Amino acid sequence: MNVLSLFDGMSCGRIALDRAGIEVGQYYASEVDKYAMKVAQANWPDNIPLGDATKWRDWGIDWASIDLVTGGFPCQAWSMAGKQMGDKDERGMLFWVMLDIMKHVRAHNKKAHFLIENVKMKKEFEEYITLHTENALGRVYKALINSALVSAQNRNRYYWTSFKVEQPEDKGVFLKNILEGDLSSDWDHTPKAIEYMSRSGSTGRVKWSYMFHSEESKGKSQCVTSNYFKGVPNNVLVCEGGLVRKFTPVECERLQTIPDNYTNHASNTQRYKMIGNGWTVDVVSHILRGLK
Repeated sequence: MNVLSLFDGMSCGRIALDRAGIEVGQYYASEVDKYAMKVAQANWPDNIPLGDATKWRDWGIDWASIDLVTGGFPCQAWSMAGKQMGDKDERGMLFWVMLDIMKHVRAHNKKAHFLIENVKMKKEFEEYITLHTENALGRVYKALINSALVSAQNRNRYYWTSFKVEQPEDKGVFLKNILEGDLSSDWDHTPKAIEYMSRSGSTGRVKWSYMFHSEESKGKSQCVTSNYFKGVPNNVLVCEGGLVRKFTPVECERLQTIPDNYTNHASNTQRYKMIGNGWTVDVVSHILRGLK
């Protein structure tokens, strides 16, 4: 299968294809983040980098050879955590760039499949995206899947596909299954940081994750986000005995069902960013098995 991956990041789609047992012929990767590209190329040296998606008319690839187009278009303009400007935001306009590319592929190969991903958003945006995707590409199947079914992380995402998608089975994975042991105190939060994170108000709100089962978290992490690298993250781990610490990059990889140390070709700051921007691989591999 020849694949065109838009907004490829660190090539989570390539991991998912491999895990789904789908053999890849050529994998074209469109991405602009140099750190994500470095990690992707280190793990998949045969990737064919294309660069900026807005320059797609200059790519000069064999469009008729593409069997699958994937695109996790930037979510900041659509997310309920952002300004919710949709395609009135410059980043939101990349939705239309993605549709233009997918439509172009379909014009050369009407059997080409597509997979689109984005955050859980307000109903108005979801219906808008679904309508215009149908107008551009024809029949669309839509699914809202929580990564908690296959991982230790609560992460709701919409998927729009050209083929039917079923909900994955619950694997029963919990935080206690993915945590590293024997960590140094370097990962602990200071009492001052904990006090700051515990304040009321928008700057002090923190999503607390728990190692053990509780009524609130049910043993799952909150959603891993790209800003986890910041000094006061929005997702911290409360361990037995009241210890409060950060998740390590490897633990974040495990929350996203990415192989351990897949991202270790970059600094911890960049690792956290690209992991938060990435896909939950086991969800996408489950979806791609529908192609088989």
